[in-house]
Amino acid sequence: MLWITPFAFAGLVALSSRKSEHADDSAAADVTIEDFDDAGKPTGAAQLKRIVHTDGEWRKQLSADQFYVTRKGSTDLPFSGTYYRRHEPGVFRCVCCGTALFSSDAKFDSGTGWPSFWAPIAPENIGTHEGRSVFLERVEVVCTRCGAHLGHVFDDGPGPTYLRYCINESSLRFVPRHP
Repeated sequence: MLWITPFAFAGLVALSSRKSEHADDSAAADVTIEDFDDAGKPTGAAQLKRIVHTDGEWRKQLSADQFYVTRKGSTDLPFSGTYYRRHEPGVFRCVCCGTALFSSDAKFDSGTGWPSFWAPIAPENIGTHEGRSVFLERVEVVCTRCGAHLGHVFDDGPGPTYLRYCINESSLRFVPRHP
């Protein structure tokens, strides 16, 4: 009977980290984000409708990995992507809605295997939620416009903010900066 315990624990973790399968119509309010062109230059504040879709609609738009990370709060395996090694100039956008989230100017090598940044491109473009996942208290980072789960923020990063935004590659789309 003891061999069931690890499976029961894994099931509890999976259930506690699952997000709702239905779009939240009350979340369809307007949001204000700072817009950026693909060169990373701010183009001004934009008031836009929050993007809300059903799971079925998101599944049509995203790969399986992107869906489970952004819509269900899953996590990429460390060192499984390429963005943690990417250092050329550019903008990291939300894979779900295209909102500019991070600039390569704030990217650093954290040694964790996930893309890490010491600040978002604009504070208005991300949100945070304190929560408990896998019995740890962590601060989740989400996209302001569509609510996509991006990763977590920790207080062990470099100056000037001393924060480490540890972001899943599956939640990002990199747009290189062209001169």
